[in-house]
Amino acid sequence: MSEPFRSGFVTLTGRPNVGKSTLLNKMVAKKVSIVSDKAQTTRHQIRGVLNREDGQLVFVDTPGISKPRTALGTRLNESAANARGDVEVVCVVLDARSGVGRGDRFIIDSLDPAKTIAVVNKVDGMKSEAVFRQLKEASVFDLAAYFPVSAFTGKGVPALVDHLFTLMPPGPQWYPDDMISDTPDQQWVAELVREQLLHVTKEEVPHSVATRVVEWEWPRVRVEILVERNSQKGIVIGAKGQVLKDVGSRVRRQLPPGAFLELIVNVDPNWQQDRAAVERLGY
Repeated sequence: MSEPFRSGFVTLTGRPNVGKSTLLNKMVAKKVSIVSDKAQTTRHQIRGVLNREDGQLVFVDTPGISKPRTALGTRLNESAANARGDVEVVCVVLDARSGVGRGDRFIIDSLDPAKTIAVVNKVDGMKSEAVFRQLKEASVFDLAAYFPVSAFTGKGVPALVDHLFTLMPPGPQWYPDDMISDTPDQQWVAELVREQLLHVTKEEVPHSVATRVVEWEWPRVRVEILVERNSQKGIVIGAKGQVLKDVGSRVRRQLPPGAFLELIVNVDPNWQQDRAAVERLGY
C-alpha cells in the first residue's frame, strides 16, 4: 500500500534580519522573496511552494516582528501574527550569531511549543561548540524540535525540510506542480524595485520607500516609488538620475527579456504613519 500524499502550511516567523526570506528561497530552490540586510524588507506574506512526489509544503514568509514605531510597523506585526493561525508548523528563526534576545522571547512566548520548531540560522563559519551553546540556550523554550542551519550555504536545510514533510498530515495538493509562489506578477516587480533600492541607497532611505505598479501593459511596466521627503526623492533619483538607472538595470536583469521598466518617484509625506496610506499600498 502506497504512502498517502501529505501536505500542509509552514509559517516562518522571527525578528527582522534573522534570515527568514533567505531560508525560504533556499528551501524552494528559487527566489520568491526579496532579500536585504534592512529591517522591514519583507512587508507581505509571501508563499513559497515545495513539491515532491509524495507531498507539498507551502511556506509562508512573514515580516519581521519588532516594536512598532509607525502605522506600517503595526500593520506588519499584525500580518506576521495572522500568519501563525491555521498552519501545521511554525518555524521560529533565530540568529545563531546574536543569541536569543528579548525580541525572540517575546515571539516564542506567543507560540504553541508543540507545533513550533526552532531554526537556529547563520551557523556557517561558526565552530560546533558555539552552535551547541546557541542550541542549548534556545532549548529552555521546550519547543518541538531544533535545527541548526545556514540559509546562505544550505547547510542543514535538507534535514529541516525532510523533517517538515514528516509532520504534514495526509492532504490535497494545494498548488499545481509548476507553481513556486502565489505572489502576483505586479507585486513581485514592485518588490524587486524596492529590493534594489535598498541595496543601492544603503542606509539612507530604507524604511521610507514604498513601491507599487501603476501601469501594467506587458512588456511595459511603470513603477511608482514613494518617499516621505523631497530630500529622499533626490537620493533615490541620484545625480543625473544614476541611482534610478542602476536600480532599473538591476531589476530588468531579473525580468523576462524584452521587459520595459519605467521608474517614477513621488513624495507622500509621512505615509508610514498613515494607516489608510499603508493599506492603500497593499501592506
